[in-house]
Amino acid sequence: MKTVTELIAESQGRRFSFEVLPPLKGKGIDRIYAGIDALRKWDPMYINITTHRSEIVYKDTPDGLYKKESVRSRPGTVAVAAAIQQRYGIPAVPHLICSGYTKAETEYALIDLNFLGINNLLLLRGDKAKHESRFMALENGHAHASELQEQVNDFNRGYFIDGTKMDIITGDTFSYGVAGYPEKHDEAPNLEMDLQMLKRKVDGGAGYVVTQMFFDNSKYYAFVDRCRAAGITVPIIPGIKPIVSAPQLTLLPKVFHVDLPTELACEIAKCTTAEAVKAVGVEWCAAQVRDLLANGAPSIHFYSMNATPSVVKVAEAVY
Repeated sequence: MKTVTELIAESQGRRFSFEVLPPLKGKGIDRIYAGIDALRKWDPMYINITTHRSEIVYKDTPDGLYKKESVRSRPGTVAVAAAIQQRYGIPAVPHLICSGYTKAETEYALIDLNFLGINNLLLLRGDKAKHESRFMALENGHAHASELQEQVNDFNRGYFIDGTKMDIITGDTFSYGVAGYPEKHDEAPNLEMDLQMLKRKVDGGAGYVVTQMFFDNSKYYAFVDRCRAAGITVPIIPGIKPIVSAPQLTLLPKVFHVDLPTELACEIAKCTTAEAVKAVGVEWCAAQVRDLLANGAPSIHFYSMNATPSVVKVAEAVY
């Protein structure tokens, strides 16, 4: 299967990718297939599969006490990636995260992915647990995406986490991308130090960068300029999300630490129906995509969670 960097080089900027969530525990995969089927006609370049950490819950016991348990509500990232790649022949790009995973669990995932012929990854630190005030790595886990990257690099060189040499590596080595933040990672002290961390990951082998969502293209262009000035030469893929509901005016800035342009916020505030909000979201997103492609963006990555119908409308308008 071709790597994302190879696909970007061949696409000349006219293709896009999107992401899917593994189904909730106990649910089937049909809804994922339906979303892919809706976008398949535009020949998506690849499909990302998100990974979700386990969370701590407290359950009642018969003796009236509470028992602490670790629960993962959306398991199955590796299986979903394999199912998608097998069913559609489209490269699957599972997310590997530090959050909630030990080095051993990551190694098991890499072994499974290698056997399955899935050679594209997106490496992320991931979010803090809901019960934590700040990100805390698990014991024998990774605290930073750069550490996760080192483990993947060692695996590519044929070494397990305990330093022993593998007898054989099946298929291709892993190619991977990392995240970039046009408006700064919320935990970075400043833009400069955030950029230094990104360059460290690119120098360590990341083949491309996918940005956090943004709604003002000037933020992306300024970010690309800063990256190029710092010596980061890999493709920087803009991440785009159509707004689909009025509550996202406050939810997206709170969760993802992004600014919404005044014009966009005012237009959504005028809307009196849910459909009107979605129409504004599609129009704004389509305008963003047209401008990005006209100005040389290597491709577009859609954050399509809960927004597939809107992404379909954007694709119909642009591609």
